[in-house]
Amino acid sequence: MTRTAPNGRASRQASTGTVNDSISFRPSQGGSTPEPARTPEHDTDDRYDEAAQIPRWKRLVDLTCILVTLPVWLATMGLVSVWIHFVSPGPLLYRQERVGYRGRRFMILKFRTMHVNAETTCHEGYFEKLMQADCPMTKLDICGDARLIRGGRILRAIGLDELPQIFNVVRGEMSLVGPRPCTPHEFERYLPEQRPRVNAPPGITGYWQVNGKNKTSFSQMIRMDIYYGEHMSVLMDLMIILKTLPAIAMQVGETVTRKTGAKINRFWKQFVSEGDAARRPSETELDKESRRNS
Repeated sequence: MTRTAPNGRASRQASTGTVNDSISFRPSQGGSTPEPARTPEHDTDDRYDEAAQIPRWKRLVDLTCILVTLPVWLATMGLVSVWIHFVSPGPLLYRQERVGYRGRRFMILKFRTMHVNAETTCHEGYFEKLMQADCPMTKLDICGDARLIRGGRILRAIGLDELPQIFNVVRGEMSLVGPRPCTPHEFERYLPEQRPRVNAPPGITGYWQVNGKNKTSFSQMIRMDIYYGEHMSVLMDLMIILKTLPAIAMQVGETVTRKTGAKINRFWKQFVSEGDAARRPSETELDKESRRNS
């Protein structure tokens, strides 16, 4: 943005592209502890930069972790690819436009876990309701989704469908740690105070994922992601990466428990209904009893 200085010359105001650029500090009313005071620029869209680059320290952490774990994730991707190829004909990967760092648009990569040409309007409508409601962000997968291929529910619960996003990280569009990138459709519905969420590079895992995820509401997720953007560091990223596997294990356990519970519930209802039918007298028996009484 160009401003005219008092001496008539133009001066250029630089922006570093972080959420702290638009934050000043003032004493809180309860004491001397500072609290963030946001300026009007904090709630505008014109500060989003399509050419923003992920911080160098983050790139170094990302690429180091990817190289160290190369044999693991490469072999896992091979196994998932073979599974999808045999259970569902069609492309292995799914591409979708997302809003990334500082508003930069990019195409995210995922393993396809739904049948080809599955409709997505119900998912968009469901997420819009979650954005407005103060309730846990339970996925449609948990409720049962006929659009998923065989094993797709487990792949999504473990997060294996997101493994191809490692290539997004290598390309500098994402980081290993950060907020999950939203779709442009979702971003358009963000309130002004929610839009600083994109001031942190989008990630495969993140602060929200290891601190509740499906047990938190949409507004809580936004607050967690903004908090991460304001406090991200090498140590925080490493801690989140270490907490990711236990968080995934817990999520898988909840998915299996819920699925097993649903099967037991269906079996019990069927058993009870069949028992009631066996104990219920037939029409012939009722006729005999009626004639006997008469």
